[in-house]
Amino acid sequence: VQLVESGGGLAQPGGSLRLSCAASGFTFSSYAMTWYRQGPGKERELVAIISSTGGATHYADSVKGRFTISRDNAENTVYLQMNSLKPEDTAVYYCHGLGEINHYWGQGTQVTVSS
Repeated sequence: VQLVESGGGLAQPGGSLRLSCAASGFTFSSYAMTWYRQGPGKERELVAIISSTGGATHYADSVKGRFTISRDNAENTVYLQMNSLKPEDTAVYYCHGLGEINHYWGQGTQVTVSS
């Protein structure tokens, strides 16, 4: 099983980044997918979740209206489009697959928002 995040990096306040998470080794289309983040000195927090079919999504209040989670079950990939980035969005972002029995984590990708 692998979840490989990409797309992190340095962005200016007000800028955008798009994170991707490529999944393999499990039935991706049967798993809800989430993005979590952990900022410096902070606990890991849920950012967004998308249902297995993509028909339902939920966001943390801190990112609502700025971030969009989506998925492509044909490509076994989940995305996080991040707009209007703020310095407080600086964190390591983790992809997480949530099944009925198992769950899997990616290794994380660093997002830094700074001028």
